Amino acid sequence: MEQDTKSTTSRDGDESQGAVLIPEHLVDYDLTRPIRPITGMRQGLPNYGDPHFALFLRKVFIKALGYSEDALSRPIIGIINTFSAFNPCHANVPQLIEAAKRGVQLSGGLALEFPTISIHESFSTPTSMFLRNLMSMDTEEMIKAQPVDACIMIGGCDKTVPAQIMGGISANKPVLPLITGPMMPGSFRGDRIGACTDCRNNWAAYRGNEIDVEDISGLNEELAPTAGTCGVMGTASTMACLTAALGLIPLRGGATAPAVSSARLRIAEQTGSNAVEAAISKRTPQHILSEASFHNAITVLQAIGGSTNGVVHLLAIANRHPEVQGKITLQTLEDLGRKTPLLVDLKPSGSSYMTDLHNAGGMSALMQTLRPLLKLEALTISGQTLGEVLDADPFRPFPFSRQIIRSLDDPLHPASSLCVLRGNLAPNGAVIKASASKYRHLLSHRGRAVVFAGPADLANRIDDPDLDVDADSVLILQGIGPIGFLNPGMPEAGLVPIPRKLAAQGVKDMLRLSDGRMSGTAGGSIVLHISPEAALPESVLGIVQNGDMIVCDVEKRVLEIELSEQEIQRRIADRKPRLEGTKESRGPSERKRQPTRGYRGLYERCVNQAEDGVDFDFLVADGARACTT
Repeated sequence: MEQDTKSTTSRDGDESQGAVLIPEHLVDYDLTRPIRPITGMRQGLPNYGDPHFALFLRKVFIKALGYSEDALSRPIIGIINTFSAFNPCHANVPQLIEAAKRGVQLSGGLALEFPTISIHESFSTPTSMFLRNLMSMDTEEMIKAQPVDACIMIGGCDKTVPAQIMGGISANKPVLPLITGPMMPGSFRGDRIGACTDCRNNWAAYRGNEIDVEDISGLNEELAPTAGTCGVMGTASTMACLTAALGLIPLRGGATAPAVSSARLRIAEQTGSNAVEAAISKRTPQHILSEASFHNAITVLQAIGGSTNGVVHLLAIANRHPEVQGKITLQTLEDLGRKTPLLVDLKPSGSSYMTDLHNAGGMSALMQTLRPLLKLEALTISGQTLGEVLDADPFRPFPFSRQIIRSLDDPLHPASSLCVLRGNLAPNGAVIKASASKYRHLLSHRGRAVVFAGPADLANRIDDPDLDVDADSVLILQGIGPIGFLNPGMPEAGLVPIPRKLAAQGVKDMLRLSDGRMSGTAGGSIVLHISPEAALPESVLGIVQNGDMIVCDVEKRVLEIELSEQEIQRRIADRKPRLEGTKESRGPSERKRQPTRGYRGLYERCVNQAEDGVDFDFLVADGARACTT
């Protein structure tokens, strides 16, 4: 019987017909030789002091699952399973896993799934943002710890995709996001509706006595009719589009194919195939992503009228990259915004849904439209440049596509969908989605402050008939920044409700300011991410009082309080001792934060501010410095 030279190797490592040939799968147990190239099951061996035994033991246990030596010799592709009964955005994850496995196996790889944290906005207390960094740490450590040559990261709901990309960049193995996809729109009395812009609009109408309890109950049944992420340009859809713009998922369908569609399953299969190729090519995110990649992502963020949360997440993602950290800032958002028109007609800035964007050509059509504004040299997960990808997939506009994706010379909004404001009230910056304001006069407004010291104070007083407020007032919510007054995590409470007595009078919008966030599905004249946040002693937002005059001029990019610098410093100095006082101080804005255990303690000690992405200081690219200072 002839010797199979493909499955045997000499003790010197050369293929041979000699008598000392041993089977390929036994070579790793040859104690006279080091472990072969560190890929597949050979990488990341437990530190027993004997790598040959570590590999031997690993194979003992993996074979308990029925894998053969042939299977274990293939490129190993990890698949992160974020299915959770508390996460309806991820309800299709089991089907996506099967399709991704099929793609891996058709391309000669071995797919192994493993779990990580799963986060849903509506099921996480105090807020999903509080857990984003924890999920990024889980993702990073599991990718680094386990023997994967590449990893498919399945995510969809708001904070899961940025958490996975942040962790993937830090782990720096080949990673491929796989988006769960948007839900389909529903219908109520013949009108299309969808989570969650229509959730908020109809709830506001209910508070204003425009619809009754039977209507709001009926709407509750139809706003989320299928699995998937919110079907408007909320944070989940924004992050899906930005992931495509960064070059990490396919342009055609990768961001927009509905969660319940066969197209989404084909994207999963394609991702499995792409993962094997990325593993062989060792195409890591730190190699792919560059300053040009983030230029493209911010251009897309402005063109889609994306979520303000996208700003925080992009800054956090950029600051994980050693070559990009510090180069992508709020000023980058501002500079590119002035050059980029709003093109995509989706709620809350427009009127349509993600399924419409998909049917209009999706990200492929949008990127072709934006081509003159993009950095075409940016790399993609395929190994091609963005320019090469666009050349290979030309798009010819058709009537419906131009309804949803406007041309550069016929935009919905001329420029700066998202704007950065600065001034004595926000010396480190604040963000407003100007395109989501339907009452444009509020973008140049001067009004009297009505101040709420945290969410509890807001809940207790906002509907008080005796609240001293009118339609020209500026509603200010303090203490919902990254650290916050009572609870950390920068909750999506920035959409301060219109006081009920004004809503009943027909008031639809007011200028509202906070150091927190709002859902990407929300609209209105709302300034967010004010920095420094009110919980910090140096914060000007923290010393605003009822009756102070606030000036917001979006055109001039100004956000100020009409106080002299001397009065501002006097108030800050007067407040500081009370922040350092006892828990029995007069209010939440003047309480000393007590030491806290566990993850919450870690969060409060290490989280940075909105302009830096609300990441932990020790997780950014040069985070080791935070551990030594």
